[in-house]
Amino acid sequence: MGDPISRRNQTRNRLRAQLRKKRESLADQFDFKIYIAFVFKEKKKKSALFEVAEVVPVMTNNYEENILRGVRDSSYSLESSIELLQKDVVQLHAPRYQSMRRDVIGCTQEMDFILWPRNDIEKIVCLLFSRWKGTDDEPFRPVQAKFEFHHGDYEKQFLHAVGRKDKAGMVMNNPSQSVFLFMDRQHLQPPKTKATVFKLCSLCLYLPQDQLTCWGVGDIEDHLRPYMPD
Repeated sequence: MGDPISRRNQTRNRLRAQLRKKRESLADQFDFKIYIAFVFKEKKKKSALFEVAEVVPVMTNNYEENILRGVRDSSYSLESSIELLQKDVVQLHAPRYQSMRRDVIGCTQEMDFILWPRNDIEKIVCLLFSRWKGTDDEPFRPVQAKFEFHHGDYEKQFLHAVGRKDKAGMVMNNPSQSVFLFMDRQHLQPPKTKATVFKLCSLCLYLPQDQLTCWGVGDIEDHLRPYMPD
C-alpha cells in the first residue's frame, strides 16, 4: 500500500503535473477576438468601437495553493481536488487596439482612451469571440459571457484614487470581476489649475475555463451591429 507520506507526495506531484499541463494547453487551444465599445449616454451618438489587435490568453488558478495544501494535509482526495480545478480562469489581455471607424481602420495603436474626467460614457462593453486553433476556415463564434463596466462603478474608483498622492497608475474592476482596466494617471498643466486625467492603457477579461466553449448564435457582424460607427 505504501506509507501515507509517500502516497500524499505522489498525489501532490500528480496534481502539480496536471496544473502545469492545463496551463500549457488549455489557454492556447483557442483563437480569440475582442471588441471594445464605449457606449455614450446620448443615444443618438454612435459608440466608439475598437478591435483588439492581439489577445494574449493566460491561464491562472487562484486556488492552486489551497488545492495543494488540501492534498498535502489529506483534507480531500485527488478526485475532489479535480472539482476545484474547474475554478480555473483564463485571463485575456488586450494591450493594443484599432478603431473600427471607416476613416481610420488599420491604424493599430497602444490603448490611450481618456475615461476620467468625463461624464458622457454610459458603459464599456467588451464582446468576446473564439474558435478552436487550427480551424482558420471556421468563423469566430460569440462567447456567452457578459463583460460590462458601467460609468457609475468606475467613477467611484476614480474619485477615490484622485485624492491619493501616488503618481502610479491603477487597476480597477467591475463588480462581477470580469473586466479589469489598467489606467495610466497623468497630470496636465493647464494655464490656471493642475488637472488629473486617467487614460485606459490596457484591458483584461476574466473568463472561467468552463465557459470557453459556451458559444452563442450569430457571427461577429451580427453582434457588432448595434455598436458600429457610421
